[in-house]
Amino acid sequence: MARLSRRNLLRAGVGAGAVAALAGCGTGARPAGQPPLIPRAGPGETVHLTYWSWLKDLQRVCDVWNAAHPRVQVEAVWSQPGNDGGYQSMFSALAAGGGPDIAQIEMRQIPAFMLVNGLVDLSRYGFDRHADKYDPTLVSQVGFNGGVYGAPQDSGPCAFFHRSDLLDEIGAEPPGTWQEWTDLSAEYRAADRYLECFYVSDTSLFAAIAAQAGAAWFQIDGDRWAVDLTDDATMMVAEHFDRAIERDLVETSLGMFSPGWFAAAADGRIGAITCASWADALIQGTGGTEGLWRVAPMPTWSGTGYGSTQLGGSTAAVLANSAHPQEALDFSVWMTTDPAGIDAMIEHSGIGWTPAPDHIGTRRRQASEFFGGQRYNEEVFVPASRRQNPDWIWSPVVQQVFDNLADNFRRRLTGEITLMEACARTERDTVRMLRDKGLSARSL
Repeated sequence: MARLSRRNLLRAGVGAGAVAALAGCGTGARPAGQPPLIPRAGPGETVHLTYWSWLKDLQRVCDVWNAAHPRVQVEAVWSQPGNDGGYQSMFSALAAGGGPDIAQIEMRQIPAFMLVNGLVDLSRYGFDRHADKYDPTLVSQVGFNGGVYGAPQDSGPCAFFHRSDLLDEIGAEPPGTWQEWTDLSAEYRAADRYLECFYVSDTSLFAAIAAQAGAAWFQIDGDRWAVDLTDDATMMVAEHFDRAIERDLVETSLGMFSPGWFAAAADGRIGAITCASWADALIQGTGGTEGLWRVAPMPTWSGTGYGSTQLGGSTAAVLANSAHPQEALDFSVWMTTDPAGIDAMIEHSGIGWTPAPDHIGTRRRQASEFFGGQRYNEEVFVPASRRQNPDWIWSPVVQQVFDNLADNFRRRLTGEITLMEACARTERDTVRMLRDKGLSARSL
């Protein structure tokens, strides 16, 4: 079967097959984004929008907009992060006929909201006029069947954060390839340190590294979902970390940015972390290490794959019950592409990587004292954001897939199965998950 690119999904649509694949277990209610269109408010009417988000101090961003747009006022309402209860609140509100106008929804969760007809197709309200303001690989993650179901709000291109002092002790350089990463990890173990963690209970990073290698776990095959967690790229990544675990080259008990991780990074027991751009703010919580950290490009897979990958990323999605979808889109586009909106999001909310290539944020052009005066955003993350896998799409059961994969990965630590076998088991389980939702699915 030919691989279906995300870019083609957005530009050309995938016909009735995508509708069946995404909406096969819909509620039966009118699909969001279908007629009738809701007109813009009249010239004498003041519109009040609500935006549910887990970003801190988002109201201060809204206040910048509100001051310049007295006829469209936006109120930010803090909600629990998505998987901590925020999404369930949104689903409940939609089912009851309510909810906010705009909600922060991770890109990977867009298909799940589409299944309940919960999102407005923004292309019907003029999103296409703004599409060229966004990174196309992000727009295509929220595009299905010619529609667009969220304005990209932030993303997470990945790089290699490392303690430069620890590298200097052994006269080493940041690894350019994953094989060099293995060799460097062995040198760190010889010095009674670990280079990095491989935390089996959070498989989102494994998925991101598989995507970097060229994997496409979810594809649309006619009117069916096709699932492939055993492709060559994923098996290569799984085998790589199987060997690292076997040789004790990775710390497997510490989660990224857990208290234990911060302690280990502070005293030099952990020397690096491959993570997304938003990790810079978290790493600055590592006590006593100011000026010691640097950022290098993510290691690559020799002869295949991409220069970086994405870890995280969210949207400003207009929910189906909004009475003012046009105004909601206006605000969302301003917040995510206008320099004033982007700078406010960075200053007040610490937002991840901007989806607008033309403005990474005024602050992010500056040298960082914590990172030794490095201008790492321009040097590392701008190129990384342009070196992404264009063929990765999300399925409606992605969180269940991550949880299932984590359960199987934990069995690797007890010696029951390998990571490669874990991926094969999760592939079979993913097909069942999709079928349990009333969707047609098969393994590749």
